[in-house]
Amino acid sequence: MSKINEWQKEREKLNSTILAKEHLGIKRFFRLDTAAYEDGALDAKTKEMLGLACSTVLRCDDCITYHIIQGAELGISTDEFMEIMNVALVVGGSITIPHIRRAVERWDEIQKDK
Repeated sequence: MSKINEWQKEREKLNSTILAKEHLGIKRFFRLDTAAYEDGALDAKTKEMLGLACSTVLRCDDCITYHIIQGAELGISTDEFMEIMNVALVVGGSITIPHIRRAVERWDEIQKDK
């Protein structure tokens, strides 16, 4: 099993554990997060690209991984991915480099699995 698949299974398990607690505010936030990436004035692919750039600037490896997976499923190309990483680097500065390294590794893993 790939690292990406392991990560996805763990994420699903932990999300189920959280949602099973039936906390209204948390459930609402999870739904709000999901809805934010649905097609609207911007399509879902564009929103995932924005999410990936923002997550990289914020240095959240879990969020980066999530948006890489979603973006790959929506057809982000390697060239687009690298431009997103470039924007994140320019906006976030050199502190984002370790996260970009891991992001590129994850991207490459997903591309191999295709």
